[in-house]
Amino acid sequence: MGSSTSAATVAILRTHPASVVADYHELMNLAGYREVIDPAAETALKINISWHFFFPAASTTPWQLDGVIRALGSDGYDLSRVHACHNRTVVIDAHLGERENKQLGVVEGHGLRNVHLYEGEDWIDIREAVGDLTKDFLCLNDVFPHSFSIPRRFIGENIIHLPTVKTHVFTTTTGAMKNAFGGLLNEHRHWSHSRIHETLVDLLMIQKKIHRGVFAVMDGTFAGDGPGPRCMTPYVKNVILASADQVAIDAVAARLMGFDPLKDIAYIRLAHERGLGCGDTRDIHIVGDTAAARENWNFVGPFKQMTFASRNQHRIYWGPLKRPLEWSLRTWLAPWSYVASVGYHDVFWYPRNARRQMADAMQSEWGRLFLEWESAQLEPGGRGYVLDDSAGSDLLGSAAPGRQVAQPQVRIPGLRERLGLLAMAVRESPEARRKER
Repeated sequence: MGSSTSAATVAILRTHPASVVADYHELMNLAGYREVIDPAAETALKINISWHFFFPAASTTPWQLDGVIRALGSDGYDLSRVHACHNRTVVIDAHLGERENKQLGVVEGHGLRNVHLYEGEDWIDIREAVGDLTKDFLCLNDVFPHSFSIPRRFIGENIIHLPTVKTHVFTTTTGAMKNAFGGLLNEHRHWSHSRIHETLVDLLMIQKKIHRGVFAVMDGTFAGDGPGPRCMTPYVKNVILASADQVAIDAVAARLMGFDPLKDIAYIRLAHERGLGCGDTRDIHIVGDTAAARENWNFVGPFKQMTFASRNQHRIYWGPLKRPLEWSLRTWLAPWSYVASVGYHDVFWYPRNARRQMADAMQSEWGRLFLEWESAQLEPGGRGYVLDDSAGSDLLGSAAPGRQVAQPQVRIPGLRERLGLLAMAVRESPEARRKER
C-alpha cells in the first residue's frame, strides 16, 4: 500500500469527551490512513505505557485506543486481524500498566487479541529481517556489535502507533518515533540510551522496511511538560493528531509544545535529513483544525526542573558519571539501575507527588472520564461518551455542605505492591533471566 499521498500530511482536531469517538474517526480519515493500513494484513496497535501507574499524558488513553478500534471497525476492517501490542521493560510492568491505564478493558471489550511481545513470541535476528539495510544504520551496529533481534510477527504487519504528546528527559519530546523503541529492540535496549537520537532514526528505517504500513494516532487531550515521560506536569490541551509520516507528526507535536523541531530535536532533524519523513513544519500539509496547529503551548521542556532520577540519568549517559558507571549497565551489575529507577519513581515519587501533580488535569472532563471510564456510556449517536451526572459536580469535590460524597480518585498503590515492583525489576532483568537459562 502506498503512502506518498499522505507522507507529509498531519491531521489535527480539537476534541472533547462528547465527540471524541467521531473525532478520532474523522482524524484518521483526514490523515489518509486507509491508503496506508492494508486491510489484507494483520494490524498491530502499538500501545504506549510509559508508566504502569496512571499519570495524565504518560500513556495511551482508553478513549484513544477505543476511538481507533471503533474507526477501524466502522471502515470495514476485520477486527479479528487487529491486535493490541505491548513490549516489556525491566522498570515497567506492562500487565499492571494495561490495567491501571484502563487499556485492557477496551481490548477485551472489542474482542481483540492482546499480544505481549516478550511472552511466547518468536524473535528474529535483525540481519535476517532487513538484510543489507543494516549497513545504513547510524549506531545500532556499534551499540549491539553482536546483533539484536526484532519480533518476527512484525514482518509484513501494519502498525498503528498510539503515543501521547509529552516531553522526555532523553529526547526532549517523545511521540511516534520513540513509540517503536520498546517493541523493536531486544532486552538490552538501555544500551542505546547514550545514542538515543540515532537509535530512533535506525528504528524508523527498520519499520519502513518490515511493516506493510506505518501510521500514528497521537492523543493530546492531556499533554505533559517537564521531566517526562513520568513525573510531568500534565495540561489539558484537547487536541488529537494523526499521520502516516512519523517524522512529521512528531515535528508538529514538538512545535505545539513550543520547540523548533529541526533545531531542538535531534532525532527529527536526523530523520528529516535522511529523507525518512518531513521534519520541517513549513512543508507539512496540515488538515483539520489549522488554527489548533498554530498554537504554541510554551512548554519549559524536560531539562529545567529535572528530578533527582533524571539528573543522574543524564550524568550517567552524557556527563561525569559516564566513565565510572555506564560500563556497569552492560554487565551482571546492571540491575542496580533498574532498582534505582523503580525505587525512585514508584516507591518514592508517585505516592508523594502524583495526586498533587495531576490535580488540575483530573478536575477536567478528561480526568472525570478516566475516573468514570468503566461506567461511561456512548451517547445515542455514538459520537462520544456521556458522563454520569447523577452526582452532579460532586464528583469534582463540590458537594453541598454537610453532604458526604464518595469521590473517585486515582488509585495510589500500597507499599507492599510498590516494593513488589522492586523485586520485579530484578526478576525480569535480562541479566537474571540469562542466569535462569
